[in-house]
Amino acid sequence: MRIRLPILFCAAVLSLGATGWSAAANAPSAARPILAQIEITHPARAVSRYEYGMFIENLGQLVYRSLWAQMLDDRKFFAPIRPAHAGPVQPATGFARVFVLRRWRPIGAPAAVTMDPHRPFVGAHSPRIALAGDAVRGIRQHGLAVLAGKRYTGYIELRGSPAAHVQVRLRWGAGLHAASSVRIGALARHYHRYPFAFTAGANSRAASFSVRATGHGSVHIGIVSLMPADNIDGFRRDSITALRQLHSGFWRLPGGNFVSDFNWYASVGARDKRAPYLDHAWNSVQSNDVGLDEFMTLCHLLHVAPYVTVNAGFGDAHSAAAEVRYLNAPTSTRLGALRARNGHPRPYHVKFWNIGNEPYGPWELGHTSLQDYVWKNNEFARAMRRADPHIVLLASGAMPDEMTIEGIARQLGHRSDQIALCSNGDWTCAYLKHSWGDFQGITEHWYARAGMRFDLARARAGLRVNHMEPGYVPVHESVQQWVRAPAQRVRLKAEEWQAYERRFPAMRTAGIFMSIDEYAYTGAPANLKLALAYAMVLNEMLRHTDFLRMAAFTMGVSTMDFTRTHAMLNTTGLLFKLYGEHFGAGLLPVPVGGDAPPPPPRQSLVPGIAPHSAGSPTYPLDVEAALTPDHRHLVVAVVNATARTQRLALRLHGGTLNANGRYWEMTGPGLAAANRIGHAPEVQVREHRLTEGTGALRIAPISIDIYRLRLAGSTP
Repeated sequence: MRIRLPILFCAAVLSLGATGWSAAANAPSAARPILAQIEITHPARAVSRYEYGMFIENLGQLVYRSLWAQMLDDRKFFAPIRPAHAGPVQPATGFARVFVLRRWRPIGAPAAVTMDPHRPFVGAHSPRIALAGDAVRGIRQHGLAVLAGKRYTGYIELRGSPAAHVQVRLRWGAGLHAASSVRIGALARHYHRYPFAFTAGANSRAASFSVRATGHGSVHIGIVSLMPADNIDGFRRDSITALRQLHSGFWRLPGGNFVSDFNWYASVGARDKRAPYLDHAWNSVQSNDVGLDEFMTLCHLLHVAPYVTVNAGFGDAHSAAAEVRYLNAPTSTRLGALRARNGHPRPYHVKFWNIGNEPYGPWELGHTSLQDYVWKNNEFARAMRRADPHIVLLASGAMPDEMTIEGIARQLGHRSDQIALCSNGDWTCAYLKHSWGDFQGITEHWYARAGMRFDLARARAGLRVNHMEPGYVPVHESVQQWVRAPAQRVRLKAEEWQAYERRFPAMRTAGIFMSIDEYAYTGAPANLKLALAYAMVLNEMLRHTDFLRMAAFTMGVSTMDFTRTHAMLNTTGLLFKLYGEHFGAGLLPVPVGGDAPPPPPRQSLVPGIAPHSAGSPTYPLDVEAALTPDHRHLVVAVVNATARTQRLALRLHGGTLNANGRYWEMTGPGLAAANRIGHAPEVQVREHRLTEGTGALRIAPISIDIYRLRLAGSTP
């Protein structure tokens, strides 16, 4: 993932008034239907269950805010405990420090709380509280969120003087009755775990948890944990329930930029004994609670396959091969036995493995030259295959469009700011030339910037806006232009891939495939307008299933609207649910023609490749179609990003449609319609029976529709 503000928290709102509706010059007249000609005799390769995958990484505290149920920050006490007026306690250098941890603060005399490096429970030190009779001393963390009547459970590891008296308290308001306390039994000289439980008496977004002590001597706090009692193996029940609806196929994890500084050895074993650390990729403190085994548990809970990216930044081939063995080897092996001792005797059988993340980017930790990295990739691949010959390996590629947009051509000393196919700096082509046999797939990443347009002339001048890559310029676009912009990146990558296949025909015979491991339209809120854009992206990817076999949306949790106490699918998640349920695995895409091509692209990013527009020739609609595996039904996805009802006529070559059918319509009252916690959903998917026949389907304004139509001669 790029070094940019995280997609989940982008909030630049692009209003209807700013973009406006625009009638296309080459759009068909409203007097006649738009024609979609569908050829059903030559279906493409079936849609893979991995087309709708998700990506997640430990970007700051992202995983711990959205997925992991732990309510306390810094529960292993990485940072010293100081009064609020003492200033920052986390390094402020570096970039992307977008998550601020809640801090522990002393209760009573601040000097009574010190960080003791002698015999720490975990990490470099543990808090020591010096007692003074009846004076209450301890630590407190504010800013927790609780719900009335909900049960919260936890535990604390303590050691201390027998004359110490300790209690833990959850407070949700002011007054004597707005808190619940649990007294801890007599302490010992060695750490001992003490469980506790609370039931909140009121809703609060400003609750606090405290450890309070009186008596004589001292108390050491090893670690503390507090979670909702309904958590599922440590994960938030509400998030798991929402994300299961996506039918994702796989999740790519644990990174992302994060992975280039990730030590998998330190992420397994007893959770409370894993030391916290500073993640140098995102300059954030990691509790190290969610490691390899927890990520595998997450995939199990979501009913998806794990797709693991190994550390090829600061990491080495030996460690990557050991990671494969830890996850996949039987218990008769050393690392398989270690996994069993950690509570997971059955191998995970992880199939898909990605070597490194964005190694072409100078932002990546451990970045090297292309020549050196190709050698590194091959060394990793051979070591990992020796560990498990059955895994599927993906090399981390970057086609010329990515190298151009990211400004890497200039850094390589190119006279032009563009990189031609298979020229110096084309990472994907380098694998095809020098790594044959060491991969089965090649990855691609892309990020489109909402409200921005990449301009080569500005890139050559080195002009940038805020933290964007050089070349981006703010632009006022029609809704059609805005919605279609990200799909154009998919279309260009498909054209580049097809150009590789012409140069390297063995790609087809060997079944080499593309995986778009990260993609997103950043800087826009999750609303119906963004859902229209992502529907265009999904349609464009589904046109290329012969080689585009996997895709991972950034971030998986960006499909939710979530707070500290609730989670639900937002409009982006609703779109993935719609496609996952009704245009899912096994369908056979078929060509869609028409007589209304979309407007041509504004510029050519890759020399030698004539640009073509994304979308079907049914402008202003975008239409994608597929047969069911039994060839009895035709499934048609239609995106209407216009402000008026459009009529669509379907004409089949190679078959006839029956008048019977049904369709699912996703729409709302306006482009800004959204689904948010605490509000009635503004965007919904409704199922309808088809009554008007297929000669002139009525496509509602600003809608995404998926039709399931029976072919003549087939049984219901």
